[in-house]
Amino acid sequence: MITETVKQQLIQIVGCENYDDSKAGRLVYSYDATPQFQSLPDAVIAPRNTKEVADIVKICNEHRIPIVPRGSGTNLCAGTCPVEGGVVLIFKHMNKILEIDEENLTVTVQPGVITLDLIKAVEEKGLFYPPDPSSMKISTIGGNINENSGGLRGLKYGVTRDYVMALEVVLANGEVIRTGGKLAKDVAGYDFTRLFVGSEGTLGIITEATLKLIPLPETKQTMLALYQDLEAAARSVSKIIANKIIPTTLEFLDQPTLEVVEDYARIGLPTDVKAVLLIEQDGPHEVVERDMKRIAEICQEEEATVQIARSEAEADALRTARRSALSALARLKPTTILEDATVPRSEIAKMVKAINEIAAKYHVKICTFGHAGDGNLHPTCPTDVRDRDEMERVEKAFEEIFAKAIELGGTITGEHGVGAMKAPYLEWKLGKAGIEAMKAVKQALDPNGIMNPGKIFAKSERKRVVVTR
Repeated sequence: MITETVKQQLIQIVGCENYDDSKAGRLVYSYDATPQFQSLPDAVIAPRNTKEVADIVKICNEHRIPIVPRGSGTNLCAGTCPVEGGVVLIFKHMNKILEIDEENLTVTVQPGVITLDLIKAVEEKGLFYPPDPSSMKISTIGGNINENSGGLRGLKYGVTRDYVMALEVVLANGEVIRTGGKLAKDVAGYDFTRLFVGSEGTLGIITEATLKLIPLPETKQTMLALYQDLEAAARSVSKIIANKIIPTTLEFLDQPTLEVVEDYARIGLPTDVKAVLLIEQDGPHEVVERDMKRIAEICQEEEATVQIARSEAEADALRTARRSALSALARLKPTTILEDATVPRSEIAKMVKAINEIAAKYHVKICTFGHAGDGNLHPTCPTDVRDRDEMERVEKAFEEIFAKAIELGGTITGEHGVGAMKAPYLEWKLGKAGIEAMKAVKQALDPNGIMNPGKIFAKSERKRVVVTR
């Protein structure tokens, strides 16, 4: 709990207008996009600069007050749910693009910058920031870095981690460090930049980031491949990569997902097929033409029907439909559980088949879509948390899905993160020695355990819990 004395110290740093401990104000930040997790923080604070962040952290560290840094709360692993109370830090004031450096091909931003705003700003200068999570219209760069977010373009261009060149970080003791720089090469010491990316706010608070940019691709082309055999679609993914073609986007939607998305988006998606692949390639005109021609041939070898987007508006509608899958599915039932079991590309067909068999075994509805090109599938279950019997079956189904992913050489999460939701399963992937190594790093940087506690490291065998305060 925050005493009155500590409260006044924090208000002195940020001002009354940036400190909120009202019930309504705290309730807004008691949950994120993850179903079934909710816990009230003791206060919500909006710092205006790095110094204020550092001063807040020093006070919290002294009094053992938990700190949860939060972007827009779009994560799906309960990564920003304050499960142990404390302070939620929001970065609505620290939302500026500080510099676009066209000579060094970098952009420097504060953590509260909206992802799509950044993408648009650099594209106006003929530059390209590829990471594009589905929540990019509202997600922040700070949140993307903390979760190492992926996106539709991850197959060809990689994820957030691949574009973070330098960070300014406030450590748990309030000290401020800078990692990396505008350098193509830098091997001076440990790679702390990579350490903080994907650390989910458990090691420090990111207050500034320098990101890599690349030239904007010359052109792009989009197509749909329609399948009457779901496994044929999965085989096509493997064949495209085996033919040494790396598309910008290679997305998968099964029939249940298609039906729901079309009902939501109304853009003319086919609903009488078992699955579709949304495929896009960008680059020089001649390369795009060559690659898309060969991709179409590969899909047709698996008896797919191929449709080419006739305009950028049509292509954008297809991309929007894919990005809206979660929103569409969330309309079906009060609770929507979206996971991201990930396997090597060569195992996609086996994984898709296993998901369907597991869903049938437990009598639950699971729609599958995702970034098929990099093996990152999103089995999604519309359910109702109030139906205890169904929830038990959903839990068992997802446990088997995670176990199958690991059996196939995969992992429990490809882009959503561990947070509180996946913490009980992490040891399945890393083993006890791996968990202990991670704990050693955590202990070294955050000995008092104030940085986003209750995340990554499981404290019990309970899986998805609701915590209220």
